[in-house]
Amino acid sequence: MWVVARRRWIAYAIGTELAAVAAVLIGFTTEFGGEVQLGWFAALVVLGIAQAEMSRRIERLRRWMSGQTHINVTSVWYLAGAFLLPPAWVALLALVLYLHLWLRVWRSVRTRPAHRFLASTAWAMLSCFAASAVLTIDHLNDATLNTWHGVLALIAAAAVFEVVNMALVAAGIYLYTGSRLAADLVGTWEDNAFEIATLCLGGLAALALVAQPVLVVFVVAPLLLLHRYLLLKQQLQVAAVTDEKTGLLNTAGWHDLATREFTRARRRGPGSEFAVLMIDLDHFKRINDTYGHLTGDEVLAAVAVAIEDAVRQSDTVGRFGGEEFVVLLPATGGTPVLAIAERVRVAVGELTVKVGGTVQVGGLSVSVGVAGYPEAGDTLDQVLRSADAALYRAKDAGRNRVAV
Repeated sequence: MWVVARRRWIAYAIGTELAAVAAVLIGFTTEFGGEVQLGWFAALVVLGIAQAEMSRRIERLRRWMSGQTHINVTSVWYLAGAFLLPPAWVALLALVLYLHLWLRVWRSVRTRPAHRFLASTAWAMLSCFAASAVLTIDHLNDATLNTWHGVLALIAAAAVFEVVNMALVAAGIYLYTGSRLAADLVGTWEDNAFEIATLCLGGLAALALVAQPVLVVFVVAPLLLLHRYLLLKQQLQVAAVTDEKTGLLNTAGWHDLATREFTRARRRGPGSEFAVLMIDLDHFKRINDTYGHLTGDEVLAAVAVAIEDAVRQSDTVGRFGGEEFVVLLPATGGTPVLAIAERVRVAVGELTVKVGGTVQVGGLSVSVGVAGYPEAGDTLDQVLRSADAALYRAKDAGRNRVAV
């Protein structure tokens, strides 16, 4: 079932990418790629790249912390382009700005792999093309912006862009993750409010470019401020679910993510699975008694890094308090789970923690309990209890081992 879902996403992504390319090519041979003032296109490219460069560090941090949905502030230039350029040229504008973001920001962020970048670029191109095409068909983009006709043109372009982009992204997220939660598919009400604010700035940018181009600089400042506020919002959200000593997810954060994976697995039906590793650092009290609690905290942080390095990128590590860690292995079961658990055990056993430049703490070990859905239970709580019971069996059997 999971393999089928991934194949559907790949087919969807390739389909939308081909559609975006076709729209541009067809557009340049029809009225949708008609006469264009290269000055407008060049100006929007320069403004988009300049804004991206000024907020490059903020954007990288936001992408690193973001979930599925993501507010793209470059849409401010797309809306201005939809009013000032033919559809094919607006789609080309989206391609240029997305390519710049990939080269300068996204390719260094592990949560933004190339296949997701290509799909997102296609969705942005199609959204821009649709918004501009509506104006071209109805001749609304021929209206001046100082009339009600012009205002309606901007509202129409913004609405079409938002609806088309939301639909394309939601379908992609659903096929990629299987989630049906509204917050995952279309974002929260607050996310969409920020998207609308960005589109409003796009309308002001179009007005400035038509009436008095120099005034567009007054759009850049609030755009950068909005970008920074979004980063602060995400930082607060991350801090709420992060364990301060190890940097891992805390109990609440990990449990929320595991609940989502359980919901997806149950929805996929027979054949769907996931696994949980419950990990306990053996004899941690001895470390605190011998070296002190500050050293104990450094050991915990080092063990957290070792566990993260030993599991896969798709796995999620959390701290359950004290010296106990937990790992979620999505869409995984059987022998691979045991191999990952053993890799974690070996990685911690090989760890030597240097503290204060002189003290070296070695001889560490962990006991690991393994449980999987659906074998270990019909609910997430039952799977966690089974993993915890397996952990205690490992400790009772002499520690430094994996038990199922």
